[in-house]
Amino acid sequence: MRQGLTTQQLQDMDAYWRAANYLSVGQIYLQDNPLLEVPLLLKHLKPRLLGHWGTTPGLNLLYVHLNRVIKAFDLDMIFIAGPGHGGPGIVAQTYLEGSYTERYPAIERNRNGLCRLFRQFSWPNGISSHVSAQVPGSIHEGGELGYSLVHAFGAAFDNPQLIAACVIGDGEAETGALAASWHSNKFLNPIRDGAVLPILHLNGFKIANPSVLARIPHEELISLMRGYGYEPYLVEGDDPLLVHQALAATLDTVMQSICDIQAAARQAPKGERPQRPTWPMIILRTPKGWTGPKCVDGLPVEGTWRAHQVPIADFSKPEHLQQLESWLRSYRPQELFDKNGQLRAELAELAPTGHQRMGSNPHANGGELLRPLSLPHFHDYAVPVNRPGAVKAEATRVLGNYLRDVMQRNLESGNFRLFGPDETASNRLDAVYQVTGKAWMAAIEEVDLNLSADGRVMEVLSEHLCQGWLEGYLLTGRHGLFSCYEAFIHIIDSMFNQYAKWLKESKAIAWRKPVASLNYLLTSHTWRQDHNGFSHQDPGFIDHVANKKADTVRIYLPPDANCLLSVTDHCLRSHDYINLIIAGKQPEWQWLDMPSAIRHCTAGAGIWNWAGTEGPEGPDVVMACAGDVPTLETLASVTLLREYIPDIRIRVVNVVDLMVLQPNSEHPHGLQDNDFDELFTNDRPVIFAFHGYPALIHKLTYKRSNHDNFHVRGFCDEGTTTTPFDMVVLNNLDRYQLALDAIERIPRLRNDVDRARERYWTMMEWHKRYISEHGEDLPHVRDWQWTF
Repeated sequence: MRQGLTTQQLQDMDAYWRAANYLSVGQIYLQDNPLLEVPLLLKHLKPRLLGHWGTTPGLNLLYVHLNRVIKAFDLDMIFIAGPGHGGPGIVAQTYLEGSYTERYPAIERNRNGLCRLFRQFSWPNGISSHVSAQVPGSIHEGGELGYSLVHAFGAAFDNPQLIAACVIGDGEAETGALAASWHSNKFLNPIRDGAVLPILHLNGFKIANPSVLARIPHEELISLMRGYGYEPYLVEGDDPLLVHQALAATLDTVMQSICDIQAAARQAPKGERPQRPTWPMIILRTPKGWTGPKCVDGLPVEGTWRAHQVPIADFSKPEHLQQLESWLRSYRPQELFDKNGQLRAELAELAPTGHQRMGSNPHANGGELLRPLSLPHFHDYAVPVNRPGAVKAEATRVLGNYLRDVMQRNLESGNFRLFGPDETASNRLDAVYQVTGKAWMAAIEEVDLNLSADGRVMEVLSEHLCQGWLEGYLLTGRHGLFSCYEAFIHIIDSMFNQYAKWLKESKAIAWRKPVASLNYLLTSHTWRQDHNGFSHQDPGFIDHVANKKADTVRIYLPPDANCLLSVTDHCLRSHDYINLIIAGKQPEWQWLDMPSAIRHCTAGAGIWNWAGTEGPEGPDVVMACAGDVPTLETLASVTLLREYIPDIRIRVVNVVDLMVLQPNSEHPHGLQDNDFDELFTNDRPVIFAFHGYPALIHKLTYKRSNHDNFHVRGFCDEGTTTTPFDMVVLNNLDRYQLALDAIERIPRLRNDVDRARERYWTMMEWHKRYISEHGEDLPHVRDWQWTF
């Protein structure tokens, strides 16, 4: 379906494109004289010239043409700008269509508004040069490259009417995350999901080097895209009018192809498994910095890496000012804007209206569409605990039953998905397969289990894709949970950074509505990866999360299954947070019944009176813990201490919400100083067994009055393939070390220290000999149970 444009359409669309390009250049250079009503002078220029021009004209070209097909096909479409620092173009486009002024009324659609629009760009307290949360219509931060396409697919899942048009820069296409993202088409169901239109924009260069995909042979590039499962359509050239015609005809063909794919799948007999379609994609090849200066100081600019940022920058040379003015006037602004600075009416009519404008599409402000999850009562899944330590359970398996019913309740509405890198069953969450399978549009063989075209469990062996899909899903108004092995969540450290920054910025933007929280469940964790060895042992993601703004992050370390249920239910109900939950999957002793677990999780930390022995005089020592294995070792150490020193006075404090340790002035969950002192005392030694790196506890508590008495044990980068108990021994987190730590720090027990140390080393020697000979832990360690 290659119809092309009429002469009038061609002229009008080219004029609209020129208007967007003019506004883009104006944002980079001008602080005054926005319509060039007087000759350009140095005082009209910004003192600091910042921004990126090279990718902008291509983005503007695509936005203009997508506006046309939105109207022609009556589409529901969002625009995702992958190329780095393409902000000037998308800001210009949303301004021209009116979305920007609706969000920011001070940026009026007149001369004064143009001046403000230009001045704010890359200006102190203004807007950035990439497509940030401040830009209407955006769900994608354009600062770090590689995530545009995965965000687009995340947005399309369970959005059957939505088309996510995703522009991929050729520099961005070199990243690992983007290379994996092409495979997302194997998970997109044309019946239930929307569509993604990838547009690979090849302008030839990155900041200072050619781009890989722009330099490989045409046949190789086409084969690569076909190998990924797409049907590529090529549009290329440097003659604007010819490119306009070719792009318009190609977009008509591509949009018809998408409509045909969806119609065929949705009209098929009910229950028939849809076949994976070959979705279309576009390769657009245009010069970098197109329509900008051809040469500056005798050096080529347009079509080279020199066009990447600010093509003309040295205005100590008078000819540069003249060249900039000629460049700006080449867009013929007097033909585009009336005398008041408003886009001429006949051009403004080219843009869609209302929510069809890509800057006003509610899917790009997902909180406007957010519906609460239908959640079952989590206490219905409780592990019966008649007394502490009397029953064992696999915490994540218990949680899996709850998540199964969360999924069941929200299947019809398409409001919840579970994401994970090939580990749902490994992480004991496989009960969800009782109600839905794993999304899968590729071939299925007889040996396969739980694969389904309409599944809502997203499994792919790429943490990048899981994270990116979930981000796109959340930002378009849905809910989800990302389950991952603890050591390997670091793969998405930088993606987490970017999303945390997005949340921080979006909270300060009044028109950005709250979205569902991004929830991590880290399991198969450090202390129970003894069989896989050191490569699987690293709890450092906790530190990474704790570094972020207090109004964004929450960290939970539930000690047992009932606490895990309570915490997860809370997190699934929350908005605008990143919630980190860490829980084991192995059978472990259960400590709290459900009412006690709810009280404990609500408080965030508490004294476990049933485990302590303190009397009216207060404790000799506070034995504190955060995390399931540290809790086990702490309680085991308490039994040792009570055996060694029958009159010892012990207080046991368990922390489930890690951020309660910070002062309330630094984190909203932080305990007031007097409440903190009620738990940890003002002057008694605190032996703190922590799931992660010990330094974090000191960082969180350094302002507390009793901080000098805190002695923290945790992971210290010692690990190997060994037994479960030897893992804690290697890191000095074991019960014998904790008991020795307590004895060494209780003043009245100074005469017992030498004997305690000798006992400790004797036990360690016994332990090492036993595991070397038998390959498992000592029976009294392996079979330990709380008996008090």
